[in-house]
Amino acid sequence: MNTTSLLETVRVELGARAYDILVGHGALAELGPRLSLMLKRPRAFVLTDETVARHHRGALEAAVKTAGIQLDWLSLPPGEKTKSFSQLEGVLDWLLAGGADRGDTLIAFGGGVIGDMGGLAASLMKRGMGFVQVPTTLLAQVDSSVGGKTAVNTPRGKNLIGAFYQPRFVIADTALLATLPERELKAGYAEIVKYGLINDAAFFDWLAVNGQKVLALEPEAARYAVARSCAAKAAIVAEDETETGVRQLLNLGHTFGHAFEAANEYRENLLHGEAVALGMALAFRYGAASGITPPADAARVRDVLGASGLPVSLDGFDRARFTAPRLAALMQQDKKARAGRVPLILARGIGAAYVHPDADLASVERFLASELA
Repeated sequence: MNTTSLLETVRVELGARAYDILVGHGALAELGPRLSLMLKRPRAFVLTDETVARHHRGALEAAVKTAGIQLDWLSLPPGEKTKSFSQLEGVLDWLLAGGADRGDTLIAFGGGVIGDMGGLAASLMKRGMGFVQVPTTLLAQVDSSVGGKTAVNTPRGKNLIGAFYQPRFVIADTALLATLPERELKAGYAEIVKYGLINDAAFFDWLAVNGQKVLALEPEAARYAVARSCAAKAAIVAEDETETGVRQLLNLGHTFGHAFEAANEYRENLLHGEAVALGMALAFRYGAASGITPPADAARVRDVLGASGLPVSLDGFDRARFTAPRLAALMQQDKKARAGRVPLILARGIGAAYVHPDADLASVERFLASELA
């Protein structure tokens, strides 16, 4: 197979800060040539995690070898708990010890945790150094690597401390996904489904038929799904970079999902993408219970997500941790919440999401209690 024919470029239009997302099987080979065009000296810093380094360090080094670029590596423990102030301090100290300056580039080589940590560290390093995303998970390729949102978690909630900081470019090589566990692929697939649910019913229909090909990483299906997801997000980011309007739609399922993750103390038995899938299913059911969403659409969302092996209900979750009052209190920590009201992304149907700015938290808590019953 001529894999070069499977590469596709998606442009994020942000004026002088516009950048490309290169998508497809074998895209990593383009890293060296593209880095050479932006580096002031032939070196770069690579932030990764221990699992990614074990599987893919050699591939990244090979991709920059012909360009003569020297790499300085730091590998962090894998997992959501790495997104902490203490780990961020360690990353910044590593960069300072290595003599990094604003003319240098940090490559975030990993999943969403590494991308978020790397982006925030790059934004803080001497008030901003170069930053490149090379996402190695499906979830990061279609979501967190695109759009410039960076953050760390706190005990009070997820992603509460962060900044908007755009990468210079993104390399989304679908070949890197081959080492992912099946569960990680499914977690990323939830974010792909999200784009269909937001404003692209035809894409949702395509996924209902071709989702298993995407999960099997068939090159054409994977490239199409990732590129279409990136294009959907790029269009929204170009219109609303700092999430004051339409970009809030990208949080479909996230207000519920972030509460589940925080209640679970970010443990690995609930991945971010799984929490988002559960959150989307609940958002559609809450909409149906509120007379906003057609019940048939809520049922179809549950069926399509469930057919991929993603969680769509609170069955089986620890009832001691996942109580309606606790989840509602965590939802109140949403960055845009006001007393007694919480913003939710709801939908008038598949492909027709909208911002519901002030859902009554008491009604949400009653809904959660019914789901937990």
